[in-house]
Amino acid sequence: MDKTKTRMVGVRVNKDQEEMLSKLQEKSKLTKSELLLKGLETLAEYSDLGQKHESMQTALQKLEKEAVHHLASLKRVKRKEEAIKDFIREIREVDEIIDRHGCDESMLIQILLDVQKQNNWLSKPALVWISERLKVPMTRIMQIASFYTMFSLEPQGRQTVQVCTGTACHVRGATELLTRTESVLNLKPGETDPNMKYTLKTVNCLGCCALGPVMTVGGAYHSNPSVAELKKLVEEPE
Repeated sequence: MDKTKTRMVGVRVNKDQEEMLSKLQEKSKLTKSELLLKGLETLAEYSDLGQKHESMQTALQKLEKEAVHHLASLKRVKRKEEAIKDFIREIREVDEIIDRHGCDESMLIQILLDVQKQNNWLSKPALVWISERLKVPMTRIMQIASFYTMFSLEPQGRQTVQVCTGTACHVRGATELLTRTESVLNLKPGETDPNMKYTLKTVNCLGCCALGPVMTVGGAYHSNPSVAELKKLVEEPE
């Protein structure tokens, strides 16, 4: 008999799994057999639902893969278990926002706005979770998220830098201002820095043509800043 394996309640557990069960036992104060039984009961209940969808194991593997992919899209390279924990934390935060609005389908746009404000973008896992909780088709959520410009489906920096390239600013030197900004941030329009601090964008109008060429940093307006002024703006603590 393989000494690295043991049997509990009719289930064969290898050495690594037994170590994991020991850690779970310490946290839950349950015996190993009780933990195994709870897992089996959950799987049995899932199977008893008569679902013809993917198995629980496949669903969990997809969740694990999505968690790692999600963190990679945010340029956060972490161990798998850390990625999954961060993924779960973000979903729980979305859950809290949904609960604050009473899980009300009519509050969909406000929920999306709150998630956008909190995370600086609308991630796929967040949208899937909102769809599931509100019982709203994913297609409808994607239509809304992609239609309104205040929403972003790509990771954004904690602060947005916007340079106006509209007609009034263009004739006053917007092209040169954009070039200076790109050089200071080392970004092109639409890009975000690796530290997720800034996202650079161009817009057609910021509503203050008399100040042109004009830009905003984190919502604050600045009229034609020099390279030195730009460096000071982006180096200031958040």
